[in-house]
Amino acid sequence: MTETSAPDISNSIKGNKKIVNAWAMYDWANSVYSLTITTAVFPIYFIEVTSGSGSDIVRFLGRDFKNTALYSYSLSISFLLIALLSPLLSAIADSSGSKKGFMKFFAWMGGMSCAGLFFFDSSNLWLGVLFFMLASIGYSGSIVFYNSYLPEIAEPEDQDRVSAKGYALGYIGSSILLIFNLLMILNPNWFGIAEGTTFPARFSFLVVGAWWIGFSAYTFYHLPSNVYRRQREGHYLLRGYHELIKVWKELKKLKYLTRFLLSFFFYNMGVQTVMYVATLFGEKEVHLGTAELIITVLIIQFVAIGGAFLFSALSAKFGNIKALMVAIFIWVGICIGAYNLYDPNAFYVLAFVVGMVMGGIQSLSRSTYSKMLPETQDHASYFSFYDVCDKLGLVIGTASYGLIEELTGSMRNSVLSLIVFFMVGLFFLLRSMVLKSREKISSNI
Repeated sequence: MTETSAPDISNSIKGNKKIVNAWAMYDWANSVYSLTITTAVFPIYFIEVTSGSGSDIVRFLGRDFKNTALYSYSLSISFLLIALLSPLLSAIADSSGSKKGFMKFFAWMGGMSCAGLFFFDSSNLWLGVLFFMLASIGYSGSIVFYNSYLPEIAEPEDQDRVSAKGYALGYIGSSILLIFNLLMILNPNWFGIAEGTTFPARFSFLVVGAWWIGFSAYTFYHLPSNVYRRQREGHYLLRGYHELIKVWKELKKLKYLTRFLLSFFFYNMGVQTVMYVATLFGEKEVHLGTAELIITVLIIQFVAIGGAFLFSALSAKFGNIKALMVAIFIWVGICIGAYNLYDPNAFYVLAFVVGMVMGGIQSLSRSTYSKMLPETQDHASYFSFYDVCDKLGLVIGTASYGLIEELTGSMRNSVLSLIVFFMVGLFFLLRSMVLKSREKISSNI
């Protein structure tokens, strides 16, 4: 097992309300990226900018792509890069006590890249793709260190609630900023901006960057830098490599934990793919306009606030794994419903259901993994494997989504294929539950 002689974390850190609130505030800060850049405004802007000639085919790096497929591939590449980097970086952070520094670096990279999208228009596709990928890397890179703070700031019995609080704050903050951005985009004259220009959309990307960097400053001010007071000795890369190998060997012995990671890898592949391409699906397959798409996004956001706390309550009553099973079955139903969906009004109903399980499955997955960890000081290293499952799943999910669309000519077939991911995830989740009961892991899972 991992180091069992870890010193007790001071009461001034674990359970401290100010630190917990500051930690949750990072969800408020970074979720504007998820909503404005990956879900609501940027996907629509990207399609409009790349369809200026009346065709959805764009030429990039000497090859022709469908614009939505290029969008999916850009996400896939950025996720793959961070999946390759995060385990080693996390191990370095654990061995040197520099976790907060790494988190801050990626947060600032993401925020500044979002701001850089202000300069993206039809004349410089490469610039838009580059900053879009860097923003994704910044977001993903910061999240692994952010998640790894959860077992250090909250007791196991509080982690479901604290995780849900973070997601809820993220949904609220990102919705507030999205409403402001939409008012500016839909009614530019209210802000003294001429109509018919791309300036409001581009300015919204700049605002996202400022929001992300600005509010995360509160998080970085209060989060502890080096909880276990580790000394920064020796070569960073070499120490990080040894730390990574050590955690990997220990992780392989924990069969219930590896099965949970496999489960998360597959079902999260489906969840995240739906989240990243939902607006593209609504525009191309259901033929929703910009206003309808935005209404859909807001429905999902506000419902997800309640969903996060609902599944936290379900986990308290029935256990984390059983609550996750319920969520997976609902996601399978969502995929079937999307495949057969043509009515815009039905799309709103489906969006309500998506919102209810989106916040719940994300929040509960994070806290379940946190509660399953053995006693350890290497939280960032352990969470890096969680993050690798997250990002590699996204690579496969978004890439397969784009590939199936290109091969079949329809996003509906891509959505239907996601059911396979959810069912495989359910299988491994059942295996994790069986192994957990055999090894008598904490009953609050």
